[in-house]
Amino acid sequence: MATSASLLHPSTLAPAFSPPAPRRGHPPSQLDLRPSRRHHGVSVSLAAASSSAASPEVEKEPSSPSTPPPDESSALSAVAESVKVLKEAAKTRKVPADEVLAALAKIKKAKLDTSTFFETLGGTESPGRTWKLIFTAQGSKLGKGSYFPVTAVQRFDAAGQRIENGVYLGRAGSLSFEGRLSWKKKILAFVFERVRLKLGPLGPLEIPLGGGDDMSREPSTKDPFFLWFYVDEEVAVAQGKGGGTAFWCRCKRVEGQGRRPAFWYFGFNII
Repeated sequence: MATSASLLHPSTLAPAFSPPAPRRGHPPSQLDLRPSRRHHGVSVSLAAASSSAASPEVEKEPSSPSTPPPDESSALSAVAESVKVLKEAAKTRKVPADEVLAALAKIKKAKLDTSTFFETLGGTESPGRTWKLIFTAQGSKLGKGSYFPVTAVQRFDAAGQRIENGVYLGRAGSLSFEGRLSWKKKILAFVFERVRLKLGPLGPLEIPLGGGDDMSREPSTKDPFFLWFYVDEEVAVAQGKGGGTAFWCRCKRVEGQGRRPAFWYFGFNII
């Protein structure tokens, strides 16, 4: 592609074809100005040849592929490095908190394409996908943060528009909330309809909540919501309505054959 400087070269601004000046002694009225296909065709071909000869640099200069601006390229590189930090933190829980906070801050500042977030988060079929909460940070400025001390798992079902949020305490029991969700741009709003409580070997006790009174109402930003900054097949980053930021890792629930359920990530038991 020609640069703006080459496009402004005097040779490219020259007229493609200039008719010869009339001979002296012939008045301008003797020039044939009537439209003619033959004259027109000759004029066009001569114009193309003259234009090509006048500005060879326009055709010879190869067109360069579009590349992202330096600032955008630098931001994407920072996001990639930050994601590596989060994945290492999810696997080992040994990455220092300040490094995790710095990684979250860089991801939040980036402007990423969010069009695939919901499908990646909730899958294409029910019951969706499960994600284990790894780290939480306080406030929008990410001043403090820590690894979440207990097993908390969220299930997002994009196909069924459902959400489940559970805390699992081993053999002592579990507490989970289930409801419906909605997705708009990068905001996932939700309303819980019921809570399930399980204590020891006893069966779960289910208690309805107020969110189930009007099933036709779609959750909105008036309800609890997550604002998502990053989602891939392994980790996800979001900010809650209260301003806190967290990141999750993708996990899979495996029933423990009479024991407590386990959640697995990358082939490692992460409970």
